[in-house]
Amino acid sequence: MQNLDNENIDLSLDNEEFLKIYKRKKRMSIFTLGCKVNQYESEAVSSIFEQNGYEVVPFEQSSDVYIINTCTVTSLSDRKSRQSIRKAKKNNPNAIVVVMGCYAQTSSNEILKIPEVNMVIGTKDRDKILDYINRIEEGECKINAVDNIMSTRDFEELKVSSYKERTRACLKIQEGCSQFCSYCIIPYARGPIRSRKPEAIIQEVKELSENGFTEIVLTGIHLASYGKDLKTTSLLDIIQRINVIEGIKRIRIGSLEPTTITEEFVKAANKMPKLCPHYHLSLQSGCDNTLKAMNRKYTTNEYRYSVELLKRHIPDVAITTDIMVGFPGETEEDFEVSLNFAREMGFSKIHVFKFSPRTGTPAASFDNQVSPQEKERRSQLMLELSNNLEREYLDNYVRREMEVLYEQELHGKKGFMEGLTKNYIRVIAEGGKELKGVLKNTKLEKVNGDFFEGIILKA
Repeated sequence: MQNLDNENIDLSLDNEEFLKIYKRKKRMSIFTLGCKVNQYESEAVSSIFEQNGYEVVPFEQSSDVYIINTCTVTSLSDRKSRQSIRKAKKNNPNAIVVVMGCYAQTSSNEILKIPEVNMVIGTKDRDKILDYINRIEEGECKINAVDNIMSTRDFEELKVSSYKERTRACLKIQEGCSQFCSYCIIPYARGPIRSRKPEAIIQEVKELSENGFTEIVLTGIHLASYGKDLKTTSLLDIIQRINVIEGIKRIRIGSLEPTTITEEFVKAANKMPKLCPHYHLSLQSGCDNTLKAMNRKYTTNEYRYSVELLKRHIPDVAITTDIMVGFPGETEEDFEVSLNFAREMGFSKIHVFKFSPRTGTPAASFDNQVSPQEKERRSQLMLELSNNLEREYLDNYVRREMEVLYEQELHGKKGFMEGLTKNYIRVIAEGGKELKGVLKNTKLEKVNGDFFEGIILKA
């Protein structure tokens, strides 16, 4: 499908110049909502198009194919997905619009009714996407390529050939979730747990290293489940294998269940200097009553033990978390218990979410739903605590020297670069684009909001 509608072609051009424009590569654009897994999958799908002759352009530009890679964690995510669908058609009314991802998987018929949508494809069979595009170009108006995810047992191999404007490479090693928390739609969007084979992981890490990436971020839908279906490996095993790959200087891991953090895990982690001392341990609530209603698989005592292990064995460890407020049946007393527990844990940052009922989950029909006003009040109190804890954590590093991986030029401020320490402290320092992807010892001079102003030290 070659589209000229938004090319602003000068009709006075001679035939040769006109043909150069007309014969341009087809274009595709992708807009990603949600988690790091979605980001990885968007990069992989973009690679498929590039390898087949497409030019990947920003979503705001005129394109032949627009893909919206959706999230469905909250109703707000669904709404943002629908807004992006309509925006794509405004950019180019003749474009093919594809809706992909979790929202597509759980609500394909609903999405296909949106006039602007040509195709929905869920959380599998992304490697067939060009075949479906060809069918639309040949005359099919609507395609529903969503299949039953709950019967899927194989990990879908999607490979990223390059990362645009990135210095850290996300690497998806696990798919699916079998936890079935009472509020969560994700098991129905992603299916049962599937682990990527270790050989494929190691091969891709080596290729990323050869392409100049020094930091790898391991991601998955339920990362703690990695290897349980394969029975011959584990998350700790795969981290240890990546740790010895030449050229890789940092390994980050995504969100973990607190039960992953055992004494064996922590002692092994402490022997791997490449493993970043930043752990995102999902909490959801600091109240055992609420955890039980959520169908979470741990207690606050078990969570506390994991945090104590990390703080005892790993210097400079940063522990971040997710906390939900306003879960059905959460009383004022329950909320206060959760707030106090979060304060006791001393998180470096809390990601705060208000409960959002998802159709098809048990919690959507629970009694004693909390009012929107009360959810907002509790959210503000938890965010205030998060800000205070973050400032307390950052104050520990004033005038410390830390290694920073500089990633990009500071938006709107030429001559300044931003990057991250191993324990996920954001640092801004004076410097040019030649620092992108470079590790530099930096003096953390001054806290400025949620980041440090730093001074790069000479070697």
